[in-house]
Amino acid sequence: MKYLNALSGSLLILFLNIIPLIGCHSSKRLSGSQQKEFAKGADISWLPQMEATGFHFYNDQGIEQDCFQILKDHGINTIRLRTWVNPSKDRASGHCSKEETVAMAVRAQKWGMRVMIDFHYSDSWADPGKQKKPAAWEGHSFPQLLKDVYDYTFDVMQALRKSGATPEWVQVGNETPGGMIYPEGKTSNWRGLAQLINQGHDAIKAVSRGSKVILHIDQGNNSQRFISWFDSATVHGARYDVIGFSYYPYWLKGNPDYLLSIDDLGNNLNDMAARYGKEVMVVEVGGEDNKAQNTYDMLVAVQKKVRAVPDRKGLGVVYWEPEGARSWSRYGLSAWGSDGRPTRALDAFLVND
Repeated sequence: MKYLNALSGSLLILFLNIIPLIGCHSSKRLSGSQQKEFAKGADISWLPQMEATGFHFYNDQGIEQDCFQILKDHGINTIRLRTWVNPSKDRASGHCSKEETVAMAVRAQKWGMRVMIDFHYSDSWADPGKQKKPAAWEGHSFPQLLKDVYDYTFDVMQALRKSGATPEWVQVGNETPGGMIYPEGKTSNWRGLAQLINQGHDAIKAVSRGSKVILHIDQGNNSQRFISWFDSATVHGARYDVIGFSYYPYWLKGNPDYLLSIDDLGNNLNDMAARYGKEVMVVEVGGEDNKAQNTYDMLVAVQKKVRAVPDRKGLGVVYWEPEGARSWSRYGLSAWGSDGRPTRALDAFLVND
């Protein structure tokens, strides 16, 4: 009995020591089955602005509903959210502050959605054409810039954790074929870029060890683009867990017919997973809203390619702003019609094979 009492006391002490460690790294853990579930996602960062300006969302039957309900009924289980450092209040090119991002992440989790956060490290859009440094970071020395990235990333992650919305995936940079946070983080200075990436990575892991860090570039069908970039990332010691792809047939040079590039996307997904030993994910995809059947077919094909990656390393597919109807956004690659209802394209996420 004395031995059992001593053992019980030791186990209690061990348990009490473990609890704080668990708590400081994740506010809400996903079940094993949820973590393995194929991610069917939507980046809906425009939603708060759309709602604030009076846009109404209707389901397939024409009944007004919360956009989250409509997305969920169409198979969406993951929400991606961009976050900007000091954004403006511009209707389409502003918002996405830390506070708005956290509120949206909390809302997503209340709907039972998984969360992905996309750090642009800018005050507005960051993409292959522009990676403008936040205004508040202008003129900072490189050591200070490294601290800026760490502190900002840590701050947003902490706010998410404290709100009970720790993300499952986090992007360090958005569509960064030429790097991020120019000029210091250009790919012409890969050593500096890798250091900036690692500051983001380390801040994320300091808050949530279980969150997977994604590095993301565009033209997912372009094998050489990916090999060149991720070879350099490897040489310079950039730390990450997942390779993120954008795939927009509409923006590809020449004929935008997805049938001409979908096999290249599939081959590239397989090659990246095998070459670097990483999981892969299409974190942005989209098709023309006025060609809903074609977009539906493309989305079904993309999901099949990601699911076919060996060893279950294909994690999922995320549509970029499906709810961003052209009538509100003037963006032609949503999956929403002028009648406020989702188009046929969104039904592609109901396909499970």
